[in-house]
Amino acid sequence: MIITGPKNHSLEDQKKDTSLSSISIASDQLLDGLLVSAFDESSCLSRYRSHLYRKASPYKPSVYLISKLRNYESLHRSCGPRTKSYNKVMRKGPKLSKNDAGKNCKYLVWTASNGLGNRMITLAAAFLYAILTDRVLLVKFGTDMFGLFCEPFPDSSWLLPRNFPYWKGQKHIETYENMLMNSKINRSNGFLPQFLILNLQHTHDGHNNFFHCDQSQVLLQKVPVLILSSDQYFVPSLFMIPSFTQELSNMFPKKDTVFHHLGRYLFHPSNEAWELISRFYEAHLAKENEKIGLQIRVYNTHRAPHKTIINEILACTLQHKLLPDIGVPKTVAESHLKKQASKAVLVASLYSEYGEKLRTMYKANTTVTGEVINVYQPSHEGRQKSNNDTHNIKAWTEIYLLSLCDALITSPKSTFGYVAHSLGGLKPWILERAYGETFPNPPCRRAKSMEPCFHYPPKHDCRANNTIDFTSLFHHMKHCEDVSSGLRLVNVNH
Repeated sequence: MIITGPKNHSLEDQKKDTSLSSISIASDQLLDGLLVSAFDESSCLSRYRSHLYRKASPYKPSVYLISKLRNYESLHRSCGPRTKSYNKVMRKGPKLSKNDAGKNCKYLVWTASNGLGNRMITLAAAFLYAILTDRVLLVKFGTDMFGLFCEPFPDSSWLLPRNFPYWKGQKHIETYENMLMNSKINRSNGFLPQFLILNLQHTHDGHNNFFHCDQSQVLLQKVPVLILSSDQYFVPSLFMIPSFTQELSNMFPKKDTVFHHLGRYLFHPSNEAWELISRFYEAHLAKENEKIGLQIRVYNTHRAPHKTIINEILACTLQHKLLPDIGVPKTVAESHLKKQASKAVLVASLYSEYGEKLRTMYKANTTVTGEVINVYQPSHEGRQKSNNDTHNIKAWTEIYLLSLCDALITSPKSTFGYVAHSLGGLKPWILERAYGETFPNPPCRRAKSMEPCFHYPPKHDCRANNTIDFTSLFHHMKHCEDVSSGLRLVNVNH
């Protein structure tokens, strides 16, 4: 009788384990195929190391989305800045002939509006629009945006060159809004310019009423260069366009994963930002059992005083068992005991009062569960400074740190919070609006989706030209918890 020992089996098992481990690490690094490995690691450390700080997402990108991203990368290589195709279109500028328009590469130029949160949600929306319309996305970054993100596309750049014909001024370019007002969009192609400003700002009421209509998209598709100005997450509008419906369904079988996938694809912290993120995480968050993020945006401290907001946050955390209630005051001996269970509270706010109040409360008292609560607030700028590079890199650091948390409580109507919870694949608890010394009951509501809210969606039916509630037409759109007239994509289980 031949007796086989465990040795050979052990070697085979080790080989399999090593192989499976390597495959798993590669899959985690590349986010299940969302990313490609065609980058120099030293140029963007976060691209290859972020998986060590973030739990693997349960939301996997579809095979079709991955293929569309690879196709887009190829298009960007062929048509990106300083290629022959780019130089041909941009050199000719507004004098580009109609005959050339259909043969050349087409572009979507993104321009910045408002704070970093708004900029990031519009960038993701613009990227999806570029994919759907076979355009190359180029971003016009000012000095306040340089140094925030790594280049997202391999072997090319997404930065708009400064020799772009309309870098300094766009006063003499036709606008989509004017075309609508003058009814030019319904006439022949002869009226279509070669450069067109597409203004989807929330402050321009009426112009975006027909952006979600197929007839508008047919004509916009023929304009070689669209210059986009928006502060809105207009992705739900794209889901309203019949010609895009099938493509979007194939890319996103789960409708509430659009920003989660596109955001993780596009937004990789630069090495400068990554150093701030990783250093803070390792110093304060790495060893905690659980991490709770609080994103607090107060637009008017007279209408909603800090004390009211603090009480509302505490009511929300207790109601949903995110943080424990306090017990008796700590004795000197208890304050030096080492507890096993601990939670970190990461506070992101322009005001220092929130972090200080929570830190003092949990430091002075025991908790009813015996847990130790450690409160951290990376910064408190006092006011938003949208066009300041130092402010923006702090904001990006805090957005990313919030996205690494296990649960989030966010302020209503905050795009800063939208980016954080969408990147993290989280459905946050959204605080209700508080007024004076009282706050609503319940103090917060769980979001139906991890998608950002489109605050100012279109209201017009493309065919009947009357107002309509689009939630009645699209089951995967619901009104937002924090903006009743807004729209948010949700996942619908059929």
